[in-house]
Amino acid sequence: MATPVSPLAVALPDLPPLAGVRLAAAAAGIRYQGRTDVVMIELAPSTTVAGVFTSNKCPGAPIDWCRTALKGGKARGVVINAGNANVFTGKAGEQACVATAQAAAKLLDCPAKQVFLASTGVIGEVLPHQKLVAALPGLQKKLDDGAWEDAARGIMTTDTFPKGATRTAQIGETTVRISGIAKGSGMIAPDMATMLCFIFTDAKLPADAMQTMLRKGTDRSFNCTTVDSDTSTSDTVLLFATGQAKHPRIPSGDGNNARNRMLKDFARALDEVLLDLALQVIRDGEGAQKLVRIDVSGAVTAKSAKRVAMAVANSPLVKTAIAGEDANWGRIVMAVGKAGEPADRDKLSVGVGGTWMARDGGVVPGYDETPVVAHMKGKEVEIAIDLGLGRGKATAWTCDLTHGYIDINGSYRS
Repeated sequence: MATPVSPLAVALPDLPPLAGVRLAAAAAGIRYQGRTDVVMIELAPSTTVAGVFTSNKCPGAPIDWCRTALKGGKARGVVINAGNANVFTGKAGEQACVATAQAAAKLLDCPAKQVFLASTGVIGEVLPHQKLVAALPGLQKKLDDGAWEDAARGIMTTDTFPKGATRTAQIGETTVRISGIAKGSGMIAPDMATMLCFIFTDAKLPADAMQTMLRKGTDRSFNCTTVDSDTSTSDTVLLFATGQAKHPRIPSGDGNNARNRMLKDFARALDEVLLDLALQVIRDGEGAQKLVRIDVSGAVTAKSAKRVAMAVANSPLVKTAIAGEDANWGRIVMAVGKAGEPADRDKLSVGVGGTWMARDGGVVPGYDETPVVAHMKGKEVEIAIDLGLGRGKATAWTCDLTHGYIDINGSYRS
């Protein structure tokens, strides 16, 4: 029986054609029946690429493939499958990657190293890549610049809704577009970066500039989110620039001030797309009923603030209290204290929904829980933490932890 759509779901936006990108999805029967599970994307010649990947020490074979392919800085195609992660599959996993990339490269008339691969799904089962390869010729024939929704749906596993985002930016006098799709619902605690994200732009960008912007953007978005504290073996964020837009040439050389000025608005739009997609993943957290934002201020450094925020975001006790709409601020204090970062009980302040509950080591005099309880009954919950030690601040996003998470993951392979 299909999982109900998350109550936090947002509608897929209109994703207009983007010059140099064509997409298609098909049903290869890799694991699922009656739905698409393979996506092929064709990119214009001379497309440049950047990527960030999981820090998990047991990565999937597609991660190894992409890390090697990324060194070339060029991309002509992407092949993604859902239902099988191609992780912990040894030589068979490597062979699946080689066979898939070679088959796609032949159809796209490019070197295999310019085909990027991603897989998501069950770990430890050999990928039946023959089915995947057999689907590629049909996929090539139906490639279309308007098939964004098909692609977004084709990469879903336990996701309950397709995820996409788009923005425009200015490079000189030229308007360029940035569009992306993502999948993710559980096993979400990116640390690069099961979460996949593919971003495309028609701008003409050097690979090194893209890599810098993507790394910074993921640190401010995907790396500030968590569903269940588990970092997937397959986390991948790839950024492709097709070079079809006509704008002033971007100078080479990282740290070039002129280049930074030219790409300032592009970096802003890229950050917006990344955060939009990251929050959609949290909204689709397995069993999620509430989106939670945690703002930490007053830390000794920004890095310390982020660690505190993520400790609160990853706390099962905090997340279950939110699920139960229980205004138990003591659990937040506990999570702050366990983060291993500088904190002083007698300077700590905690608030929920704009109401401060605790200050200076104790409950606020005259504290009224009524507005906090009302806030926690909503679909979006905001937690504020002031450590009172410095100027460091950070934001993290998570979701509540419900019985639905257990139901979904307890029957994941059945």
